[in-house]
Amino acid sequence: MNRNSSKDKMDSEKETENHRMSKGTSVLPGEIDALVKDAVFGTDDARENSRQKIRQLALAQGVIPASIDGLYQAAGKGLYSGITAPATNIRGITYDVARAMFSAAMKDKVGAFIFEIARSEIGYTLQRPDEYAVCILAAAIREGYRGPVFIQGDHFQVNRQKYSLSPEQELFAIKELIREAVSAGFLNIDIDASTLVDMERQAIEEQQEENCRVTAEMTKFMREIAPKGITISVGGEIGEVGGRNSTVADLRAFMKGYLKILGPNVRGISKISVQTGTTHGGVVLPDGSMAKVEIDFKVLKELSLVSRKEFGLGGAVQHGASTLPDDAFDMFPQEETVEVHLATGFQNIILDSPIFPQELRDRVHKLLLEKYADERKPKDTEEQFIYKTRKKAFGDFKKEMWNLPEANLKGIRDTLEERFSLLFHKLKVTNTVVMVNKFVNYKS
Repeated sequence: MNRNSSKDKMDSEKETENHRMSKGTSVLPGEIDALVKDAVFGTDDARENSRQKIRQLALAQGVIPASIDGLYQAAGKGLYSGITAPATNIRGITYDVARAMFSAAMKDKVGAFIFEIARSEIGYTLQRPDEYAVCILAAAIREGYRGPVFIQGDHFQVNRQKYSLSPEQELFAIKELIREAVSAGFLNIDIDASTLVDMERQAIEEQQEENCRVTAEMTKFMREIAPKGITISVGGEIGEVGGRNSTVADLRAFMKGYLKILGPNVRGISKISVQTGTTHGGVVLPDGSMAKVEIDFKVLKELSLVSRKEFGLGGAVQHGASTLPDDAFDMFPQEETVEVHLATGFQNIILDSPIFPQELRDRVHKLLLEKYADERKPKDTEEQFIYKTRKKAFGDFKKEMWNLPEANLKGIRDTLEERFSLLFHKLKVTNTVVMVNKFVNYKS
């Protein structure tokens, strides 16, 4: 074949591909599988080309990154209740976990569900926002999903120590992360300045003062950089997870100070994260089993109702819930929790799966004991230490986990899908597609 005919063939293939994408025709499963691997592990050019192509295919299929703010505004106006949106942190094999979540959502007609990753997780799982978002979009394409996709920055948290040394530098770092995330399609961002709450100050208003100021500053920043026509869903936090339980007085003090700094002409937060007795990852006992955690559902409901009635928010958000017993999840919609955050439970399904290769598990444990030895507390048993640190294996063994045999990955996806379906039913988000389409503006 001569050079001109080769070029003509390439141009023809490109035209056919562009036509297919513009018409929204389906992509072959093997093609999207290959694209997403290149998007994560490819060389610079292959990676960027694959990410661009995935985004084009997503748009053509009607897979649109969206803000959930409209849905939460509706809750704040009393237009719906008794529904708790699950927000799932995916730390590893992101494409496969997201596939399981989309598959379960489509079967149960779920519209209110969120994919998220925290500031800390971005670091130790080696997933920058653009990569994470592309993996979610690719999973949606692979499963044939159409509609809004809610991708969230979870716990974009202020580091108290860094803030005390250089407030400007720490806030600049968070703003740059927000800018990067929004550009990638994260149209939902949770600001966590609860680390700055000063419980040594006497008045509650004074305790929340820095939290109010920083959250307001970050809210204003997001309103300035938001894509045209998009209201980013912004979350605030009044009580650091693992600390003392939040109170209505805390909520009122925070909102009063926050709204005063924000001003009347800037759209504020859509939800508020609170502390009601949980700890991220749960509490692991010396034998590696989990301690029973008691959530104060009365406080959770009271905070949700006050946040709606007095401030027009969607409600209160519960963190650190994925390791709770199954019957606890029935309580969240009953107590008007607007959103619940889930992470470690899904991590455990992957790492504890009987089809997760034992040889790889042994290597993970060996590396954790060696690489992170300085993080081990004197009283930690080996089981406790491994449980607390194994989340970091998703970064250290990222490629090995992505490259597990398809039979193993399918088995893990099936287990995850079953779990997602159970939680969707318990959180009452089944058959919410119509409601989400009514309140969320996501059309491209």
